[in-house]
Amino acid sequence: MPPQTLYDFSSFDENKPLFSIDEIREINPQRFEMEQLSAILSVDREGHGLVGYKDITPNEFWVRGHMPGFPLMPGVVLCECAAQLAGFYARKFKLLGGDFLGFGGMEEVRFRSPVFIGDRLIIMARLHRMRAGQRAEFNFQGFVKDKMVYSGQMIGVPIHIERQTIAAVSD
Repeated sequence: MPPQTLYDFSSFDENKPLFSIDEIREINPQRFEMEQLSAILSVDREGHGLVGYKDITPNEFWVRGHMPGFPLMPGVVLCECAAQLAGFYARKFKLLGGDFLGFGGMEEVRFRSPVFIGDRLIIMARLHRMRAGQRAEFNFQGFVKDKMVYSGQMIGVPIHIERQTIAAVSD
């Protein structure tokens, strides 16, 4: 039995985004084929969570090869959608610091149903636990229409560009 949704569908309007793709780009660094959010629909500052979506188009980088003749969204890309949503929240509201929010790990990820071209993937994420300056753990869920298609937990960690640049130069 799937878990209860993190947010009630009546708490947001898919036709009235709070943040457009251009506003997401002001916060998230991903570009071109790695952009995996279309809009942010709702932000819950008290509960430290948010809802966004990704419209799945025929132009996605994975369509041609996953799977030829029957394109379905790869699980790893679904996870990236959730990570970008959580990353938007963490960066917008300065949860961890750092220049980027990187993957620290994932747990209890379950894929329940495929996602196809033409679907609107609704993604929900909510902060579960945080260690200030070190890591933020988010629960996430994805839906097509009202059907849960995946869920899990992720860990976000701050990445500092300057530290990585210094390490690369000294190698």
